[in-house]
This record gives sequence, structure tokens and C-alpha cells, in this order.
Amino acid sequence: MSTDLRSRVLNEHNVSRETAQALDLYVAQLTRWQTVKNLVGPATLAEVWQRHVADALQLLTIAPEARRWLDLGSGAGIPGLILAIAGRGRSGFHVELVESNARKCAFLSETARLTGAPVTVHNARIEAVIGHRSGIDIVCARALAPLTQLLAWSEPLLTSGTVGLFPKGRDAAAELTEAEDAWTFTRDLIPSRTDSQARIVRVTSLSRVDP
Repeated sequence: MSTDLRSRVLNEHNVSRETAQALDLYVAQLTRWQTVKNLVGPATLAEVWQRHVADALQLLTIAPEARRWLDLGSGAGIPGLILAIAGRGRSGFHVELVESNARKCAFLSETARLTGAPVTVHNARIEAVIGHRSGIDIVCARALAPLTQLLAWSEPLLTSGTVGLFPKGRDAAAELTEAEDAWTFTRDLIPSRTDSQARIVRVTSLSRVDP
């Protein structure tokens, strides 16, 4: 791990000492669990602060007023658990993590307990959870599915005032074109701060295209 990179990420996001310690604990947990459960691409661990921590933290800069988040397919807690660690000092801040893999849920639950992250872990499929949520400010998902599928899963929320934040790679434009065949939605593309070719798709309204 690059100490300089860690310091740069923490400084860029104005992270407190206590939150920095909690993020260090998250990284240590991720590294330890990676040996028994493939949580992230092995090659990305060497760049964990840029590839994962900073990539998640930038969502807070896009939606600084949001307090209730729903993270779909949380996996290694990126971005949801990292957001919860960073936002734990904010009044009313809470992140719901949806993950169908029980062992990944064990990682999320243990790491949340150790870091004091305000989360609820749902060991369930997305379809079983999302229709019962209300009062969610932001729904997000990273490296989970094409945008068309993310919109389908998120429809109950995106049609009732929730904003979607979906980090995408260099294929973001192509995914948008495909999604527009099935959906009408208001969106913008926000340049990623961690990858010049990546974009974050922000969706602020959604309806189905009439057949």
C-alpha cells in the first residue's frame, strides 16, 4: 500500500483522524478476508485507496446532503460500507447494504461492527428488498450489472423521488444508449475523479418507454 496515496485520498476528502482509522481498519479487513473470499480483483488491492476507497468517497461529494443510502450488490462494501464509515458522524446517516452471498454478508457485518459504520445488512436478493424500502435518498451500485438492469431493479425508488448514482467505466455511453430503448429517464454523466475514462450516471427520474 502506498502511504502517500492513502494520505492524498484522505486529504482530498477532508477525512477526520477517527474516520481515517476506521478506513484503515476496513482496508485491513478487506486484505484479510481476501485470502479466503475473493471480494475484489486481487490486482486492485495494491491500489486499494485509489481504486476502491477514493472511488466510493467521491459519491459523497456528489450527494453531500443525502442521509439514507441503499447499496445494491454490496459485495466488499464498495461503495456502501465505505460511505457508511465516512458518513457515520453525520446526523441520520445510514446505509442499507443488499447482498445475496452469505459469506460476503459476514464480511460486511463484522467490518461494520468493528468500524462503527451505521449500516443494515440484508442477506437477500435485490428483488426481495427494494420494493419494501421508503425514504431512501440515494440508490447506488458499483460493478454489478448493466444500466438497463440497474434501472429495472431500482424502478420502485427512482419513480418516487430517489436519486440513482451508478459508477460506470468506459462503456457508460453505450449502456445509456441501450437503457434508453427501455426507459425514459433524466440523467447526467459526472466525470469520475479516480478514472478519466469512467463516469457516474446520475438518474433523477424514471419511467418505462411505452410499447
